Amino acid sequence: MFEIARLYRRFGLRPVELLEELLGTIRRDNLNAYITVDEEGALRDAQEAEQILAQGSDDVLAGIPLAIKDNICTRGIRTTCGSNILADFVPAYDATVVERLRKRGAIIIGKTNLDEFAMGSTTTTSNAGPTKNPFDETRTPGGSSGGSAAAVAADLCAGALGSDTGGSIRQPASFCGITGLKPTYGSVSRFGLVAFASSLDQIGPMAHSARETAVLFDAIKGHDPKDSTSVPGEYAPIDLNALDMHGIRIGVPQEFFAEGLSPDVERAVRFGITAYEELGARIVPIRLPHIRYGVAVYYVIATAEASSNLARYDGVRYGLRADGAKDLTDMYLQTRSQGFGAEVKRRIMLGTYVLSAGYYDAYYKKASQVRTLIARDFSEAFGQCDLIAGPTSPVTSFGLDEMMDDPLSIYLLDIYTIPANLAGLPALSIPCGFAEDGLPIGMQLMAPHFREDRLLGAGMAFQDCTRFHRVKP
Repeated sequence: MFEIARLYRRFGLRPVELLEELLGTIRRDNLNAYITVDEEGALRDAQEAEQILAQGSDDVLAGIPLAIKDNICTRGIRTTCGSNILADFVPAYDATVVERLRKRGAIIIGKTNLDEFAMGSTTTTSNAGPTKNPFDETRTPGGSSGGSAAAVAADLCAGALGSDTGGSIRQPASFCGITGLKPTYGSVSRFGLVAFASSLDQIGPMAHSARETAVLFDAIKGHDPKDSTSVPGEYAPIDLNALDMHGIRIGVPQEFFAEGLSPDVERAVRFGITAYEELGARIVPIRLPHIRYGVAVYYVIATAEASSNLARYDGVRYGLRADGAKDLTDMYLQTRSQGFGAEVKRRIMLGTYVLSAGYYDAYYKKASQVRTLIARDFSEAFGQCDLIAGPTSPVTSFGLDEMMDDPLSIYLLDIYTIPANLAGLPALSIPCGFAEDGLPIGMQLMAPHFREDRLLGAGMAFQDCTRFHRVKP
């Protein structure tokens, strides 16, 4: 991103020239990172960026080619959510985050692949087919923002937006060796994000480095009156200088280094924690006693909210409408049967069950109560430390066909990322090493609410003394 900005201003590279070369690379690529490439719209954006640069703009984002996850609305560009039920849906408006990027002169290349309705950890449930990991095309890029992660890692864009409901930015960032930020809930507008689980969903940026991620976050953050969950107030600009780690207390929960953690991942993450200690940080053991319930709590709350949010896809107002229905009820049945894939149907049924009469108190209400306990654990932990560090995922990327018949095993892979969503905390995944087979490993950092400055500054400090984020597939 910074190198592109330098080439524009010091060496006379034109955004249109860069875009044409990039589009050629995307056409030849076989990662399936994009669902829709908007060549015509991107060319218009590039021409407008040339005018902005000609006027002497020093905005880093002017002329920078970016990709948008395909569950974020884009005016005039298909937004399919990787689902047959929205295969031909073209929004009439931009999501607030897209609008803000356009105002800064960014080039929107197109829409990236994802698990259907962002429900998954592999980017294999998409109606557009699976995305491949740039480090090994037989393996998953992670999910659900796997298309965005793969596009960034393979230099098919300079940065991207994803969404994170239970780890969908951080886990693919870890699998693809890039940096990904899940911001504080309410710090980035969700207006124009197609809802999965409204109390958990959050849009966030993905890029090679923490500094580039900070630039994108700075562009999209801030209050939006069109989003009732957006938090009002002034949001200070993000400092692009590394955080001085001297005196910073980093909490390390013993629960993050329990059974099920890959030895390669543990080795790399412990190296990362030691590197912070050498930078002057103080390592503090902490406890998060209730996070062992996180996966169970998440898959009650998330599926319940998904069941409610996806009720709108009924064939009446927009999206797919099945042909040949005998009556209204049959139209509902056929439309939803044909429009949704197996994983989405599974989560709708789970959510409907936990909300049904006689089960609401036993499941949804109880899960909401335990969610409060998890948030309280973090509040108490941040009384002892400034940041929390641990693995992003217990494993590295696995085969595209692995665990497809075992959804529970895939759900358990979100064990380290889910708690930040339940507590509404900001969390960052940064590359911290490689497994013996050459696959990337991510370390997760978490901070108190609205302390993305501390989080990104710590990421910059780590990346200023390591080169893991510079390694390309």
